[in-house]
Amino acid sequence: MAIIQPSLITRDIEKIIEPTGNIYDSVVVISHRARQIAVNIKEELNAKLAEFATTVDNLEEVFENREQIEISKFYERMPKPTTTATEEFLEGKLNFRMRTEEIAE
Repeated sequence: MAIIQPSLITRDIEKIIEPTGNIYDSVVVISHRARQIAVNIKEELNAKLAEFATTVDNLEEVFENREQIEISKFYERMPKPTTTATEEFLEGKLNFRMRTEEIAE
């Protein structure tokens, strides 16, 4: 029997704060990375599903393609981009720099 990882994991907030010194900055870094991951996954999925695109408008002529269904199910089972981005952030795999505010004189 396969072990399914829970989608909700309790995180230590101190570990999230540590790399940036601020929870809000950490969340911004994680959200930017999650957005990048989501865009990449969407582009990849769309490219794979484009092979199955039809120009037929008649619903009766559209049939279920087993391979297309399997591809869709594979992407549905993938971890969510936010989960992946959070893991990468906590493991120190992300390179980021914070913008510094310049003081106007």
